[in-house]
Amino acid sequence: MEEQARHHLNWPDSDRMEQIKTNLETTFRLPNCCGAIDATHIIMTLPAVESSDDWCDQESNYSMFLQVIVDHELRFLDIVTGWPGSMTISRLIKCSGFYKLCETGERLNGSVKLSPEGAEIREFIIGDTAYPLLSWLMTPYEGKGLSVSMTNFNEKHKAVRFLAGRALSQLKGSWRILHKVMWRPDKHKLPSIILVCCLLHNIIIDNGDELRADVILSDHHDAGYKEQSCQQMDSAGQTMRENLSKHLQSLEVHHFG
Repeated sequence: MEEQARHHLNWPDSDRMEQIKTNLETTFRLPNCCGAIDATHIIMTLPAVESSDDWCDQESNYSMFLQVIVDHELRFLDIVTGWPGSMTISRLIKCSGFYKLCETGERLNGSVKLSPEGAEIREFIIGDTAYPLLSWLMTPYEGKGLSVSMTNFNEKHKAVRFLAGRALSQLKGSWRILHKVMWRPDKHKLPSIILVCCLLHNIIIDNGDELRADVILSDHHDAGYKEQSCQQMDSAGQTMRENLSKHLQSLEVHHFG
């Protein structure tokens, strides 16, 4: 499966990315949005000789991380796995090849859009508060007393972010080996098992098949885990989020005006 089906999980070419961005903008009114990112723990039981703090996460489970980026059809565009669940999610993304490609301008580097107000909006993905706010990774506004434009941004943000959570619930619901507790897996082989399940997930979508409604997990894909919070915000990310918020607000004014 790894060798024969790998073409089912690739970062989109420019034409395909334009389709994704157009769909997400049409549905959620966010221009240049390329998808949503989320992470989940694959819980396992380890033999006593292999047990270590490295694999023991904040909920006292032994687990391995899976991080995914999904499009509007819940297809995985990029995955990262093999890292221990004891890491923070903000650390996980910084260890990924995707992060390095974005930081060097080799990914999410498509054309910049100009809002009607003249503000620049570059390509970006959506992530929750566990991720840092970067020029290419938009996280929600936090705190009380948010303005109308901030609240409006958060609502659209949450709707896109839900796509990634839904994809992970679908993955774990379809391939139950990834759900509950995996009994003494080979930690070197487990990333391959996770990858193959992700390939199968994409093959179902690529073939136009639909899962029965009761397949997807009824609870959260990471049930029992508390939300993480990353306080890192870079200035370019803050500017970009403000530009998006103002753009959404102008759309609202135009719509009701």
